[in-house]
Amino acid sequence: DVQLQASGGGLVQAGGSLRLSCAASGFTFDDYAIGWFRQAPGKEREGVSCISSSDGSTYYADSVKGRFTISSDNAKNTVYLQMNNLKPEDTAVYYCAIERLRVGRRPCYYDMDYWGKGTQVTVSS
Repeated sequence: DVQLQASGGGLVQAGGSLRLSCAASGFTFDDYAIGWFRQAPGKEREGVSCISSSDGSTYYADSVKGRFTISSDNAKNTVYLQMNNLKPEDTAVYYCAIERLRVGRRPCYYDMDYWGKGTQVTVSS
């Protein structure tokens, strides 16, 4: 079974930092993308960041550009999301998800293949 385990959430003051980790296992994709998504109370889920295993391409939502950095350790099948200068509006449950890369399709833009359980990030003002 494909499993994704997100960790690293917590409570932090505005301006602080957190690093989320997503450990993936059980998948057999040769090329894949892992993305971070978040959902705040009363809001729709939104894409935060994505990284491709094939060439390391990264993608960021405009709201987190310059503050968040996604990286991967392919040997460990783990993706990290370094979040700096956190703002109260970053408060949400953060989820990681994986998809098999498909030719001609933008990574992490459509439905992902598997999702992990979320980790809560709370930023106090």
